Amino acid sequence: MSKRFQLTPEQIALSEERKAKKQKLQSQPSPSGNGDGIDGCILTRPWISLKHAENLDGVRLKLLTWNMLAQCLVRRELFPTSNCLKGVQRQPMLHTEILRQNADILCLQEVDSLDKLLPALTAAGYTNHYAAGPGKKHGCLVAFKKPYSKIEDRLIHYDEQHVRTEGNENARRGSSFRTRNIGSLVALKNIDAEGEGVIIGTTHLFWHPKQAGILIREIAQFRFDLHMENWPCLIAGDFNFSPDDAGYSLLVGDQLNSEQQNRLRMSRVVHVSVDPAIPPTTTAALADDENDAVDPDRVITNARPAVPTDGLLSDSELATLFSSANIVRSAYDEGIRQHREKSPDLPTFGTRVSLPSSAKGSNEPEYTSYTHYWKADYIFILSKRPAVVGGLLAPHTAKDLVPGLPQKGVSGSDHISLCAEILLPKSN
Repeated sequence: MSKRFQLTPEQIALSEERKAKKQKLQSQPSPSGNGDGIDGCILTRPWISLKHAENLDGVRLKLLTWNMLAQCLVRRELFPTSNCLKGVQRQPMLHTEILRQNADILCLQEVDSLDKLLPALTAAGYTNHYAAGPGKKHGCLVAFKKPYSKIEDRLIHYDEQHVRTEGNENARRGSSFRTRNIGSLVALKNIDAEGEGVIIGTTHLFWHPKQAGILIREIAQFRFDLHMENWPCLIAGDFNFSPDDAGYSLLVGDQLNSEQQNRLRMSRVVHVSVDPAIPPTTTAALADDENDAVDPDRVITNARPAVPTDGLLSDSELATLFSSANIVRSAYDEGIRQHREKSPDLPTFGTRVSLPSSAKGSNEPEYTSYTHYWKADYIFILSKRPAVVGGLLAPHTAKDLVPGLPQKGVSGSDHISLCAEILLPKSN
């Protein structure tokens, strides 16, 4: 599996130095009145244009996805090297990042502070659709500007979805954890092109692949119910698993390897959030909103081994959930692969963890998050029609992200935004 981000001794020392500097500054008056250097500056990233798509005819759609890091989840212990954890420091950078690419469609996760964000989106010409899980203080937001107009939406509550037909209600859900995570689906018609449109799905997933399988199943069903099966689906968000994980392999149609199968076997437990009769063994509580940012690999506590009546899916049942008719493509994996044919020096996930360049997922960005708990974000394409990646926002490299995010002048979130231009040839 991919190596998680670890603080080096130098980064730990920098964190301590930062704390001392902060204490010193707090005892002195600020000549600027705020002392925070608030200007909304972020690190500029070049746009990668892919030559093969330059002369193709069709609708060009630019989509940006980003986990904004909800302010309600910010904890100093999670981001010890950050120098901008206050909302007043982060918000100008967040708004700059969201608006700089002038994307047609935005898929945002961990969205809170709506009173600050929505006016900025409205001023930039966006209409939005916001949804959150039950009791959560943050949610997912899809924003879009003309020529796109919403015709329908659907909310997926992963905890309530059935994955089998037999057994009691819990068995039909086959749940290990109660996560309160959601998927938000929006159907957008193109008012400038008769009969054209796109299905958008955004989500913030629990790391186990079952939720990704449900998302793919439900977005395909949503498209079918609308009788818009010629519309492509673009699925973007924080999937919380890396390209060498079982969830990614199942999404792109690869077979599971032995390491992935072993990790799935170890994950077949039932958490106290599903079975309250389980005696607690630690104070950790996955269901608490304040703990949403905890490393997913460290939350299998307060749990018992699963038994057949729990209904947890086997490897083969998981593979069936990811129907072969719903195999997705990754915009960044495809786009960077093509770009590296002429510019092979761009670091990727594969070069970082020594994956073969031919393996699916090896050309995903080197990092899409740079904190203690490495996570991954993606833009996936599910389309019965050809859909071509025309360009990408270049990902940050590791040297840009030291000593860790969020960081003034770099990014206001612990995640890195992704943005892709997708060319959608007109349907017949």
